[in-house]
Amino acid sequence: MLELIDVKKTFNPGTINAKKALCGVDLHLNPGDFVTIIGGNGAGKSTTLNAIAGVWKIDSGKIKIDGIDVSKLPEHKRAKYLGRVFQDPMTGTAATMEIQENLAIAARRGDHRTLRWGITAKERKEYRELLAMLDLGLEDRMTSKVGLLSGGQRQALTLLMATLKQPKILLLDEHTAALDPKTAAKVLEISDMLIAENNLTAMMVTHNMRDAIAHGNRLIMMNAGKVIFDVSGEEKKKLTVDDLIQKFSQNSGDMLSDRALLS
Repeated sequence: MLELIDVKKTFNPGTINAKKALCGVDLHLNPGDFVTIIGGNGAGKSTTLNAIAGVWKIDSGKIKIDGIDVSKLPEHKRAKYLGRVFQDPMTGTAATMEIQENLAIAARRGDHRTLRWGITAKERKEYRELLAMLDLGLEDRMTSKVGLLSGGQRQALTLLMATLKQPKILLLDEHTAALDPKTAAKVLEISDMLIAENNLTAMMVTHNMRDAIAHGNRLIMMNAGKVIFDVSGEEKKKLTVDDLIQKFSQNSGDMLSDRALLS
């Protein structure tokens, strides 16, 4: 479903501020893989997601989504393949519009626009059923402005919007980092449910090692723009936080600072 082949990216090349962000990333995701990504600051985690989304051009290598080479496609042309949820709950929704209007926008993404009623009675019923799945009471607030929702409610709505068209790849970029622990746990629970319900292929960047172990079927660790550890299945289930810290230390040679970054 996703292939990254020797992907490289340097910011500010040829200057004193040159930064090698991706140093030959190779990654292959099968359909239905839910991959968690961990690593210290500057390891290349979010940069990898931005490369997939086409936020900027990669220097070399290839990115394929479901067999289609998207390496040279601009961000807006890749959007039809992707769903994305960002760290900031304020990103991804229109605050001044109603909950049902936000869902309608997501449902029409990529469709031809016509002059007709914005939301039909049938669609309103479908949105209500989808919102009820979140178990947040939003199905009874469909005409409420999204700006009135809490951070967790907005993030849950953004997740629903990102998965509404069943994207080829769902990108979750530290999407619970700005939430309190209880709310973050609920949003992760909703993430698991939506990914499983829609059989999505997903990538989740996180700094929380416990979350990285508990969620998904596969875990990768990045450092200095490369994948340094890749584990899945039963081996992943047996991992502990100490295992990850030790593995990171072995590959980075810097136990103390990286432990602080990953905790």
